[in-house]
Amino acid sequence: MKELKSRLLDQLPWLHHGFGTRAGPTSQVGMASLEQIHSAIVLVADRAEGCAGEGDALLAVGAGYTVSVRTADCFPILLADPAHRVVAAVHAGWRGTAGRIAPETLRHMRLKYGTNPEDVLAAIGPGIRACCYEVGEEVARQFGQARAGRLDLAAENARQLERAGVAPSRIDHVATCTFCNADQFFSWRRDRDSSARMISYIGILPGTP
Repeated sequence: MKELKSRLLDQLPWLHHGFGTRAGPTSQVGMASLEQIHSAIVLVADRAEGCAGEGDALLAVGAGYTVSVRTADCFPILLADPAHRVVAAVHAGWRGTAGRIAPETLRHMRLKYGTNPEDVLAAIGPGIRACCYEVGEEVARQFGQARAGRLDLAAENARQLERAGVAPSRIDHVATCTFCNADQFFSWRRDRDSSARMISYIGILPGTP
């Protein structure tokens, strides 16, 4: 399968999206992108194609704009506000998650475009799940854990979205663990420097009313 879809986001006829796999997409041509730095910095796409700058979440509003992120164990999170037709692509590794990048993205959507988090649909894509994600004490403590152990970043990002006002029924978990499924996904922790990156994207279709 070339890319994965969210059942929630698929309900919006004005939107196109996908979570990347080994099979593709293979290029961000035609998409706005980021120089990802494992931060909680949110930017707005000021062009339909090319790098918008250094950060880890990218917003877009307006037909013809598609925003994208690259991952290989970190979690891609796609957000859509149907009321204002605002979309966002988020790159959430442990640093971004500790910095609350998903709620920070919602905050920027509200401040810039009037988004109400209760209206937002969210999809959390493929990433390294708790079954394979062991972290040291220093990282674990940033998530309220007293000692080294397994960390569930997907669940933590979902909790942060819920606390920011997104209903659990409006949060979709897409796919399984990138580390476990070598035939379908790239994984930096499994393959290290030989790992490629998967491209996930969300955009507003041109010509939609």
